[in-house]
Amino acid sequence: MGLKYVETIKSIVLLLLVILSIMFTFTVWNFSPKYEPMEQLQTVDISIAEKKTIDEIIKPYKMITNLKDQVLGSVEASKIDTILSEMGTWEISDFHLINQKLSKLEIAQLLQRPSQMTLYFPGEVPILVYDNVLLMNETSIPESTFNRLVIDWSQSTQLPTLHFISEANGMHYQAQVTLPNKSRFLRNVVDVGQSFDEYAEIDRGNAPLLAVSKDPVSVTRNTYYQEEINPHRFRDALFNDPNAVKRSQVDSTHEEYGDDHAFMSINTKTKMLNYVMPAAESQEIAIPSELLLNTIDFINEHGGWTDEYRYAYMNPISRYVEFQLYVDGLPVYSDHSETNKITQKWGKTRVFKYIRPYYTLDVNVEKVEEELPSGVDVAKALKNSDELDFDSIDEISVGYYLIHDESRRLLILQPCWYYLIKDNWFRFTPARFPGGGEQFGLE
Repeated sequence: MGLKYVETIKSIVLLLLVILSIMFTFTVWNFSPKYEPMEQLQTVDISIAEKKTIDEIIKPYKMITNLKDQVLGSVEASKIDTILSEMGTWEISDFHLINQKLSKLEIAQLLQRPSQMTLYFPGEVPILVYDNVLLMNETSIPESTFNRLVIDWSQSTQLPTLHFISEANGMHYQAQVTLPNKSRFLRNVVDVGQSFDEYAEIDRGNAPLLAVSKDPVSVTRNTYYQEEINPHRFRDALFNDPNAVKRSQVDSTHEEYGDDHAFMSINTKTKMLNYVMPAAESQEIAIPSELLLNTIDFINEHGGWTDEYRYAYMNPISRYVEFQLYVDGLPVYSDHSETNKITQKWGKTRVFKYIRPYYTLDVNVEKVEEELPSGVDVAKALKNSDELDFDSIDEISVGYYLIHDESRRLLILQPCWYYLIKDNWFRFTPARFPGGGEQFGLE
């Protein structure tokens, strides 16, 4: 009897299981758990200052106009910016190599030609990077550099030409300029160039052209309050996970921040920051254009341009790049190593070492006009010195000497003359010269 209903019972049980399974599935699909509202995580603002464009970072520090019987020059920021703004409207074409190895004498002769203007850059600029400033209609721009850019309008019936010249390796490239408006070129380039101050060429035999001011120079001595940027903002910007970073107080003027990958030290006296990521180190020679663009992009990522810093120097072998502080168009130098500049060593795919100030120039509390001797007088004093080879001097220019008044939290920018020998700047001090001058070396 029992066997008679076994199959029927099995069918009923199976039907019940199927119905139960459908009910559970339907319940799961329609189940909405009541979660407590999740607290929104705060995002960290790592934009310390504004980003900068290539044309704001890579700029000439001086322009020289050569006329038929006169040499004019300027370091005035407003005039230089007017000319650069006009150049940004040009179309550049027919870019080609003229000479692979100019001698120093040939470079000097080229820069002395009449009816042209020379833009002086402090460091070698990759042409592939300056392509972001000039409108170059070229598909194959070489991986080469320049530090002198000549605008040549000597052929009055033709369009101007550009000469890209490297004093470091002697390379000389030439390009053709197409002007959107010739009268604007005459007004914003030629006329502005003819309004420069009177300069004089200093004869140094076969050494590169050296042109300095004929008359005494009036420069403003500036005094700023020192403003500090909280190092925690750099910690948040530079470390992958700021919450994992440990802070330790080394002594009264030194702090350290670190995680398993990177390390950052702070000098609270000099207001300097030193960040290192050891695993990123690379010994490979860098490609100049990639090196410069990578270092600029890195600082832009966290808005690290806290004051006016300009590109100053690059060494692809050591993967080193330097950006120098400028005020009113003049470079700033300091007794304390690197307190006037931002330096980087680029690693394999990211920064390996990053050294910079974390102070910024705040309110200008005092401006005093001071008069410096003419560049000609400075050149004569240097030439008469028995302690240096005058022909080894690559440049003579005005800059600011940074004085840090710690007790009053002031930064004083004192106008001075400087002279350059083999990538090292020396401060010209008349009272102590010969033998005067203090060295500021580049790596």
